Amino acid sequence: MVAWDRVTRADVVRAIKEYDRLGPERFFSEHGFAPTTTYELAWEDHRYPPKAILGAAYEFATDERLGSSDFEGGKTGAVRVLGQLGFTVQEKRRPARKSAT
Repeated sequence: MVAWDRVTRADVVRAIKEYDRLGPERFFSEHGFAPTTTYELAWEDHRYPPKAILGAAYEFATDERLGSSDFEGGKTGAVRVLGQLGFTVQEKRRPARKSAT
């Protein structure tokens, strides 16, 4: 069972700063996650992959590394935990489709 109560808002902010410092490719490589497909964490006019950020935050808080398959990323997983910590997570914006004319 993942002990989300050990993760603080400060751990999440630390993970966000790590993402900004490393860039997406290196962050995913170092923390073992992939880009988001459904949701995005909104923070200071930027968008982040919520599952990857929460996974890294958990590692910072506990010194235990989680894999992507160790927890859910959607509404019952990372989205819920981040929301409880006061973060805004929303459905990922889809590029507008060009209409066929």
